Amino acid sequence: MRASRDESEQQALQLLVTKRFGMAAATYGLALLLTWITVAAGFYQAPVETAIAGSVMIAASQLIFFWVFYRGHNLRFRDPSLTEPQVLVALVWLTFFLFNLGDNRGSLLVLYVLVLMFAVFLPPKNFLRYAVLALFSFVGMVFFDAQMGYLNDPQTALLQTGVLLVTLVWMCLFVGYVYRLRQRMRQRRFALQAHQETLRGMMRQLEDLASTDELTGLYNRRHFLRKAESELSRLRAGHQSGLALIDLDYFKRINDLHGHAVGDRVLQTFASVARSCLRDDDILARYGGEEFVLLLPNTDAEQFRACCERLREAFANAQPPEGNMQAGHLSLSVGLTLLHEGDDLDESLQRADDALYRAKGNGRNRCETSWAPVNA
Repeated sequence: MRASRDESEQQALQLLVTKRFGMAAATYGLALLLTWITVAAGFYQAPVETAIAGSVMIAASQLIFFWVFYRGHNLRFRDPSLTEPQVLVALVWLTFFLFNLGDNRGSLLVLYVLVLMFAVFLPPKNFLRYAVLALFSFVGMVFFDAQMGYLNDPQTALLQTGVLLVTLVWMCLFVGYVYRLRQRMRQRRFALQAHQETLRGMMRQLEDLASTDELTGLYNRRHFLRKAESELSRLRAGHQSGLALIDLDYFKRINDLHGHAVGDRVLQTFASVARSCLRDDDILARYGGEEFVLLLPNTDAEQFRACCERLREAFANAQPPEGNMQAGHLSLSVGLTLLHEGDDLDESLQRADDALYRAKGNGRNRCETSWAPVNA
């Protein structure tokens, strides 16, 4: 169950990061379009072969990223989105593109913001690295043009550098704010999850209280009837379950002679003995007063009767909870019936009750069945 949930979460994560990659790939498609618009308009100051090389670089990088995402290799990394490699590739391409625009590059400074927008969810220190790289890339291009004598308007270049610096500083502050906001949201989510776990625990406790008899720790009558109906609905032809009503003999006399506190301990003694005699899948409940009800799934008449006899004998040999009570004073009577496909639960309980009535009428401390003996 846990493995299935982990696999489902991993598939959801992969779908999300693949969509993000799709957005990045679409942005690169627009970048290719922009490249050839500048070539056609005469703004591109390098040979056409250079534009072709830049286009090939974009296509090759995206094919490599697509293969990594398609094969699921990205899930091996701490950041499955591969944000930092993608931002680094984008900055390298952007530097190459702007370098070939010469004095026209100032009009496209906004592309730095576009590239760095994909990195806004990185930790602030990581984002700062790429912001510094972007600034140094632009300053490097301006400095290279100045050294080579290509810089026609130094004041405009200085203004562009200042605008880029202010923009990158603002983005760094914004990323820091977003990071702190995400940290607070994560803490609140963890706190909410902890509260939800507490509430689930309280709900389980309430369910236990609603389904359990406080004195014996066994199921109560209402919960038993619900589970018995469910078990009966699952029965198929050729399968049967055992249903028994159990009554502790002379329980009123025990209460009258030894007190209700001792009577309560007798009920607890029976519950403890019964748990040691039954399987985990068997369903035992306190039906009311000193009467209990037992459901054994997937059994037959012989096994069911043998189980009830073991329970009867174990209770008869149990140590009395009161010193004044002598050993052998504990006994019980059992009425047994079998459940088959299509049986009505109320009618089945009535059959078990009739068998219990016969057990008491025949001297108590015995098991009586509602079906005919095999040798009859």
